[in-house]
Amino acid sequence: MGILNVTPDSFSDGGEFLDVDAAVAHGLALSGEGADLVDVGGESTRPGAQRASVETELARVVPVIARLSAAGVRVSVDTMRAQVAAAAVGAGAVLVNDVSGGLADSDMLPTVAGLDVDYVAMHWRGHSDRMADLATYTDVVAEVTEELADRLWAAVTAGVKPGRVILDPGLGFAKTAEHNWALLRGLDHLAGLGRPLLVGASRKRFLGELLAVPTGPRPVRERDDAGVAITALLAASGVWGVRTHTVRAHRDAIAVAARMSTPTIGTDR
Repeated sequence: MGILNVTPDSFSDGGEFLDVDAAVAHGLALSGEGADLVDVGGESTRPGAQRASVETELARVVPVIARLSAAGVRVSVDTMRAQVAAAAVGAGAVLVNDVSGGLADSDMLPTVAGLDVDYVAMHWRGHSDRMADLATYTDVVAEVTEELADRLWAAVTAGVKPGRVILDPGLGFAKTAEHNWALLRGLDHLAGLGRPLLVGASRKRFLGELLAVPTGPRPVRERDDAGVAITALLAASGVWGVRTHTVRAHRDAIAVAARMSTPTIGTDR
């Protein structure tokens, strides 16, 4: 899943693709590099971000989704709002990627059920302006698994087909760096919920902290190699998908992981 932020304030590329033509060109480039989905988002969810209005979000994402879909690109929409989800699917999106797992908008789950598209429910505890205060866990893997199980149950109860639901542990959302690493080590517990997993680690702060330089965390654009390493490990473990700012190197990592798991002909090892 290639990330296309149509925002002025995303932590990695805010403002670069706010113009519709620039966004479409970047979406086509991501698809050309091998993205199975281009994930279009019109509202930044970086820590501390203030929410865009629904009108602003619609104006940012719908024209981009319509043009990319018309060009044959499979598009998802990154939104917490049912109204935006419905408009995006109307414009051609095939998946709704909801970082709130249906908690931010009570209309989201029934809307997705009616749209009959794939749905990503991410683990979430609150909006960006307060999520750092909510990063409190006794056992982060057990608690995130339990809370995602609740979101899965809520989605299915609202009418979303179980086979349409994908789960995301929400790295960086109400999580410290140690929480993120614990979740990456404990993905088998989340897989026990019986649904595919999407993981978004690309360029996030916990990678910058791991690779810190004397002046502070590694700069955002210098974290991509670490992200590729995580993708290789996730692909080897059978994770359904990764959400990344760059695509080609991640496709290469996935290909290597797949080949490593294929037995060599003529051996029994």
